[in-house]
Amino acid sequence: MKTRNIKQIVKPQPAHFVGDGFRVHNFIPSMPNMDMKQMDPFIMLDYNSKYEFGPSEIPRGVGVHPHKGFETVTIAYKGRVEHGDSSGGGGVIGEGDVQWMTAASGVLHKEFHETEWSKTGGEFQMVQLWVNLKREDKKGPAKYQAIENKTMAKHLLENDMGLVEVIAGDYNGTKGSASTFSPIHMYNLKAKAGLETKFAFPSGYTTLLLVLEGEVKVNGTTVATDYVVHMDREGEEFTVEVTKDAVVLIISGEPLNEPIAHYGPFVMNTTDELVAAVEDFNSGKFGDLS
Repeated sequence: MKTRNIKQIVKPQPAHFVGDGFRVHNFIPSMPNMDMKQMDPFIMLDYNSKYEFGPSEIPRGVGVHPHKGFETVTIAYKGRVEHGDSSGGGGVIGEGDVQWMTAASGVLHKEFHETEWSKTGGEFQMVQLWVNLKREDKKGPAKYQAIENKTMAKHLLENDMGLVEVIAGDYNGTKGSASTFSPIHMYNLKAKAGLETKFAFPSGYTTLLLVLEGEVKVNGTTVATDYVVHMDREGEEFTVEVTKDAVVLIISGEPLNEPIAHYGPFVMNTTDELVAAVEDFNSGKFGDLS
């Protein structure tokens, strides 16, 4: 099996707030060599590194906003998020849980710190990833998948060295429960120092690692907390050695290789489709969300 080499290691840039509840570092599409086309099918990656929020009687977050043409994947590591959308999806994303929302033909969405958690505040750490949809899938209905950590597929590593949580795709025969429109693998590696293991994805896939805790070596190169490893598309296999107890998000997906037209929360294939998307939103076709 051919080695997949590191393309670049990317440090987090200064954080900015999305609404008043999410303090994020943006990696996709703002970082060099990480625009939407180069990272296809992943079109946005916002990372809320660990941040202490004080108590608040009014939950912080982002009010009603539209999405169309893609999926949002929200992974909670610390803290709790309460959300809802105009298709009827919603609930609470607890620590370790995943919210996988398909906006497709259009949806309104809102997300805030969970009400009771907000009253005390605490440490908050989240990832939101946007996954593009093929042209025909952008026309489909909105849907929602709630993946609770207690039911998430987990692959135990040898010698009690940790585990791999499989959100989507397959890891050594353990299959994630998320339904995807194109081939995507998404894992959380949670492992002790001293673990050395290999991961392999088909050549041509876009592949990233985000170190959320600890420190690892990827193909022998040290990667610190909050850094992203962007792998080459060529090759298949790479090695991860855990040098300090670590949590690492690993994602790999097959590029869609379709044109991308992007305007704010709308991701389509052409400018004309973007204009139509904005018109649909303004005319109320995304539904109602109070």
